[in-house]
Amino acid sequence: MFGLPTNASLRADPAIVAAADACAVKRAQRQCPVLRHYAQTRYGAKSWKGQRRVVARIEASTLGMDIRYVVTSLTEGSAEHIYDTLYCARGQAENLIKRHKTQLASDRTSCRSANANQMRLILHTAAYWLLWRISQEIPKAAALATAEFATLRLRLLKVAARVIESASRIRIAFASACPDAEVFKTIAINLRLAPT
Repeated sequence: MFGLPTNASLRADPAIVAAADACAVKRAQRQCPVLRHYAQTRYGAKSWKGQRRVVARIEASTLGMDIRYVVTSLTEGSAEHIYDTLYCARGQAENLIKRHKTQLASDRTSCRSANANQMRLILHTAAYWLLWRISQEIPKAAALATAEFATLRLRLLKVAARVIESASRIRIAFASACPDAEVFKTIAINLRLAPT
């Protein structure tokens, strides 16, 4: 399963054209900002041995028509299931890998030793797990609930605070103007160990 760029043959395919027209008409009749439909057809590029199943996600909006194509060897499942459940899930996995590489710089394995590079990757994975766990504990209504890892690092981890350690507790004193002190407090309370 992979994304397929549009071309003249796909744009002129009768099944896709009919579904796109129907989607645009329904969107206009219902006066909704966006309406999504799905269609499928058979398509074969010149370099392919034969035709394959192509699923189209058709989205009509006030800005115009947006059609995305996916080629698949799967014969079972509706076009909607193929696109939304399977293809988009694969894309989400790629986004998580991209987040690991770009926001945590885990692709910087420039040591001469393979063991050192492996250790770097392990440390980056631990940092990823920490930031993922922190993001899970952010209240859904908070502005940081959908923040990227780089933003969480800047707003929650790279923060100036006074740390006071005593025999029974650790206290963190934020500046009075710290905008995310309450979010930090909520995360800390949610992540604390249960009493044994």
